[in-house]
Amino acid sequence: MLLVTGATGLIGSELLPRLTAGSEPVRCLVRDPRRLGAERVRVQIVLGDLADHRSLANATRGVRHVIHLAAASHDQAGGTIEELGSIATWRLIEAAEAAGAEHFSYFSPLGAERGAPTRLLRDKAIAQDAVASARIATTTFALSLAHASPDPLFTAIDGCSRAGMIPVPGHGRYQPIWVPDIADAVIAQSAVPTDQSHRRVELAGPQALDLRTISRLIGSSLGRRRPALPVTPGFAKAMLRLATSGAVELPMVWDQQALLGAEMIAARGSDDLAALGLSPRRFSDVLGLD
Repeated sequence: MLLVTGATGLIGSELLPRLTAGSEPVRCLVRDPRRLGAERVRVQIVLGDLADHRSLANATRGVRHVIHLAAASHDQAGGTIEELGSIATWRLIEAAEAAGAEHFSYFSPLGAERGAPTRLLRDKAIAQDAVASARIATTTFALSLAHASPDPLFTAIDGCSRAGMIPVPGHGRYQPIWVPDIADAVIAQSAVPTDQSHRRVELAGPQALDLRTISRLIGSSLGRRRPALPVTPGFAKAMLRLATSGAVELPMVWDQQALLGAEMIAARGSDDLAALGLSPRRFSDVLGLD
């Protein structure tokens, strides 16, 4: 049995159909099963959330492999970044160990470290340490900027570009990686024999780009060649709210608590993907610009 948390998110919604197409049963920990769409009839469902330790125990019962994607990029009514992040991850590892699980996979951004400039990245570093010290085999997938079409950054730039410009509130550098390539990597890694050690797999695309370049490329793919101008995070947030009537989620790379200004560059480039037999697509190719 596989357990997936965060199955309705950007990566989870791409990964889940690949998992349910396999031979091993899949269970999902969700708050709202309707968000699983057609996949809800192909999985076992446990209702609950990361803040409830009892639902974690129920979700891990009889599970062989936990794939932990769920996270929070900002404080919510149900818990803080830390309560829904490192604390929940630690509790989920404990539940998996108690249930006799064999493997635990965790997803964290590149750039997560104890001295990182944002709460999310600092908390992710604490969670990574908990995963690495688990008593079962573990894998940390360290991601650069995951992208899909649409995703929050794409949608935000779409809205803002209609107003005549593209705001760039940070100077971070990333190696954007397409979400289907991430899902393929998880499936490929799951076929690698495991032992009782910890593995770190860096998932990064072949192009290292700053946020301004990424934003301009997205604008070009939309057919809108607008100036991409450096602004304060407050201005970018206000512009997004006005341009979209508050209906669009703030991208994590614009969020001062999340990834704003992060340096998400893989030390090994795309080598870890190549070792899995995968060739990640260039950001500009995915956008149809080359």
